[in-house]
Amino acid sequence: MIPLLAALSVLQLVSGTVLESFERTLLQYPALLVLLPVQIGTAGNLASIMCSRLTTQLYLGTYEPRLSNPDVRANVVAVFALAGTVFGLVGVAAWAIGVALGGSLALARVLLIALVSGMLLAVLVVVASVVAVEVSYRVGLNPDDTTIPVVTNVCDVAGVLILFAVVGVVV
Repeated sequence: MIPLLAALSVLQLVSGTVLESFERTLLQYPALLVLLPVQIGTAGNLASIMCSRLTTQLYLGTYEPRLSNPDVRANVVAVFALAGTVFGLVGVAAWAIGVALGGSLALARVLLIALVSGMLLAVLVVVASVVAVEVSYRVGLNPDDTTIPVVTNVCDVAGVLILFAVVGVVV
C-alpha cells in the first residue's frame, strides 16, 4: 500500500498545482469558489459509495462488470440519480452564496456548470470505480483497501479539470 499511497500523494500535489492556475477565475466568480470543494467532495463521496457497493457484490459473488448485470446497473442508476439531485442543489446553494459575496454569475449558468460537470464526474465515478475494483481484484489486492483512495484521488484531480473545462465553455 505504501507505493500506492505515495503515488496518490503526488497526484494530489498535481491537483493543487492545477487548481492554483485557476485562482484568478475563482476569485472573479465567488460562486465557483464555493462550488469547487463541494463538487469535488461530492464526487469523492459518490465514488466511495460505488466502490463499496461493487466490492460488496464481489465478495457476495454477484459482481460482473457488465451493464447487463442488474446489480451493477442499479448502482449506476443510483449514482446518476444522486449526482443529478445533489449537484443541482449544490449549484443553487453556490449561486446563492456567490450572490451574497457579490458575485455576478446568473443562476442558470451556475446551475448549468454544476450539473454538467457533476454528471461528467458521475461518468468518471462509474468508470473509475469499476476499473479500480477490477484491477485491484485481478492483481490480488483487497479492493476494500485500495479502491476508495484511488477513486477519490482520481475524482479530486479530474474534478478540478472537468469543472474548469465546463467553466471555460459556459462562462
